[in-house]
Amino acid sequence: MYNKVILVGNLTRDIELRYSQGGMGIANTGLATSRKFTANGEKREEVCFIDITFFARSAEIANQYLRKGSKILIEGRLNFDQWVDQNGQKRSKHSVVVETMQMLDPKNSGAGGGGGEPAAHGHEGGYDAGAAPHSNHTDYRAAPAQAKREMPEQGLIPSIEIDEDEIPF
Repeated sequence: MYNKVILVGNLTRDIELRYSQGGMGIANTGLATSRKFTANGEKREEVCFIDITFFARSAEIANQYLRKGSKILIEGRLNFDQWVDQNGQKRSKHSVVVETMQMLDPKNSGAGGGGGEPAAHGHEGGYDAGAAPHSNHTDYRAAPAQAKREMPEQGLIPSIEIDEDEIPF
């Protein structure tokens, strides 16, 4: 079976980071993504809100660099959550478990830069929670000092403007 989700959107709220009893980071937030289309000659937009969850080191990275409004591309898998609420009612929802993410905020943007680090991390940097690092992305699994040494100088990071209408999905 194949379960793969790719989404581009903006965070609807700040990251909520907590830790499991085993010490693994778990971060929850929401993502808003939209689809523009024309119906009966009228331009329309359909917005979809999705809960997303980051685990382990990617949860800590998300908490450090992402804020409400941050634009990100995520790849992950669809997950079906079930629970019983306080009133004893069975509840369920679909969410996305993030496996990789790429921060899309332009550098010098307030949404992607936090903790004193340059916002350029988020622009070109990607984080893959389970695979080898991509050659053109910073490996956020490395020790912080090592990650800083591997960062290109700020003047060498290209600026890319992305028009949402040009994204093919």
